[in-house]
Amino acid sequence: MTCGRCYQRPRNLDTGVRRFLSLLRPPIGVGWAGMADHASRALTQSPKSADTLMDAGYELETHAAEDHHWWYRGRRRVLRQVLASLPLSPATRILDAGCGSGRNMLMLGEFGQVTGLEPAGASLSRARERAAGAVTAGTIEAMPFADGAFELAVCLDVIEHLDDDRAALTELRRVVAPGGRLVVTVPAYQWIWSSHDEVNHHRRRYTRRTLLAAASDAGWVCERSTHFNALLLPAAIAYRTLERVRRPSGPPVSDLHRTPGWLNRTLSQPLHFEAWLIRSGRRMPVGLSLLAVLR
Repeated sequence: MTCGRCYQRPRNLDTGVRRFLSLLRPPIGVGWAGMADHASRALTQSPKSADTLMDAGYELETHAAEDHHWWYRGRRRVLRQVLASLPLSPATRILDAGCGSGRNMLMLGEFGQVTGLEPAGASLSRARERAAGAVTAGTIEAMPFADGAFELAVCLDVIEHLDDDRAALTELRRVVAPGGRLVVTVPAYQWIWSSHDEVNHHRRRYTRRTLLAAASDAGWVCERSTHFNALLLPAAIAYRTLERVRRPSGPPVSDLHRTPGWLNRTLSQPLHFEAWLIRSGRRMPVGLSLLAVLR
């Protein structure tokens, strides 16, 4: 699940309970400011068509969410703890595959020399403005990099948008040097599939078994895996249950909302705690998101 302070929700479902639960529910795909992680179907299309997937004004507004929204900040904290456990150096060549507007590259720059990959469009332009390293236009299934160009690749909430996730994982395997690693995050549990997944062009959600099967088919071996966003799983289940009980009468539409500051601060705390647990080597058995370190 990608995230942000905003999301896309179905029209005519704005009950008080639903509205509150929607603020707790971690973002899914492009809708909750996911153009910042922009990994949507743009990654399977040509750079020419990638910029047509979202209104430019809306896309630019969502970029601001990356800095402050609880989900983005929490995921970066989890990722930072995972990367801190790896044998990296300032010279490590790192690829951010599907870098969106480049916010994660700023953090990745703490661990090595970062290159971003993003289809042409507003997100690519923004990434080139703000990112700590070079950003290349291209798609994840046909990357313009030499074999073994990187020691580490990071692919955050991207492959769930692709028709062929195994092809993407195979291409990532090609550009990572022997002995290198891939850190990948994806949304968990197909059984909480919702209209948000549909409007954001998700192809699937994952279990640990299905993610690692896809990775194995592409030649990866799992070193470590864990869920995160565990403490908010009950809220997401409640939200999905309400959606099933009361179906929207029309198609999903974009509707931008902000998480209030007090709630944003409150929701940051569970992920901070989970990041501490993950840093100490614990594996979270459940959660809305799934992370794997592959080699």
